[in-house]
Amino acid sequence: MSFGTLALIGICGLAGPLLSSFGSGAVPAVVGEILAGIVIGRTGFNLIHTANPTLSFFSDVGFAMLMLSAGMNVPLRDASVRTALPHGASCALAVAGLAIGAGFLVAQIHGVGHPAIYALLIASGSAAVVLPIVQERRLRGQEVLSVVAQVTVADIAATVAIPFVLRPVKAGEALAGSALVAVALLAVYVAARRTRDADAVRRLRRTGKQRGWAIDLRLALIVLFGLAWIARRTGASVLIAGFGAGLMVAAIGGPKRLSTEVLGMAGGFFVPLFFVVLGARLDLRGVFTHPSMVALALALASLTLVVHLLVAIAARQSPGAGLLASAQLGVPSAVVTLGLSEGLLSSAQAGAIIAAALISLGASAAGASLLSRQVREASP
Repeated sequence: MSFGTLALIGICGLAGPLLSSFGSGAVPAVVGEILAGIVIGRTGFNLIHTANPTLSFFSDVGFAMLMLSAGMNVPLRDASVRTALPHGASCALAVAGLAIGAGFLVAQIHGVGHPAIYALLIASGSAAVVLPIVQERRLRGQEVLSVVAQVTVADIAATVAIPFVLRPVKAGEALAGSALVAVALLAVYVAARRTRDADAVRRLRRTGKQRGWAIDLRLALIVLFGLAWIARRTGASVLIAGFGAGLMVAAIGGPKRLSTEVLGMAGGFFVPLFFVVLGARLDLRGVFTHPSMVALALALASLTLVVHLLVAIAARQSPGAGLLASAQLGVPSAVVTLGLSEGLLSSAQAGAIIAAALISLGASAAGASLLSRQVREASP
């Protein structure tokens, strides 16, 4: 590990924004970051060693901060989303029901196994992808709110389920660790709610804002890293710690500058590093040299789209809504990260899962374009 390695990863991280800008925003930045990692990693020139302990730890920090950002993006305080929650939750439940059968279909492919993992992937959503797309395209209406509610419910449920699906033998240990993380989160949440209006706290935050101390960011990182430490010591997942910390911030309603600060620290370095290293760990050669891995990627991608489209049609929504809801990012990344570290997935299987997720991002962007066109056509 050296500054040269960090500089190389930083250059690869720029591939995301550059690709996204050349594609007029239709391609999410994460696609370029993963592709750049693939080029410099196992599939390509093997310029970085992902087994390096320091780089691996930095990647873990990036993963925790990705989950923090994803949790912060969940619109828990948005009244309009809460209104659409019953319909969105019913759609998410319908997707989950169909995903169980779809997961067993995928598992019929020779040598891939893991039907529960594939069912979880198909059922998942990505608020971290859908919310920025909705905001950027300025999509409005009850149908869009229902999709946002659907992916929010699917994102939370799938994220919480990951440790138990990946490690069913250690489900008891993971459940106890997750419960301890939840208790710690609740204690921090209560303390934050009770002290945020105290004169001393207000004075400190005001002074910190004036002098650029980033007090809220420091506190958020202390909570994040403290919860991650508890998770690691108790057999729970860092994923639960990061996502839970983000949900806590979303529930409290942190200041806008906190979101900006997290974006600067996470989006500026740690999250791109995580995706570049994730891409570097994948073995796409193994995907393309094994027909079963190609079939796995195509089956996951196609069944994810089919399931979400069927539920959208059944719910009397447009196909664009179904495509928009099919976006996947955080859950596949988490499954691949934990699956590789636990030895549950091969690098070729991990590559197939990420390839399917990248296809879903393109489908989601296409769905947003369809919805945007519908809005324009409906406008007088």
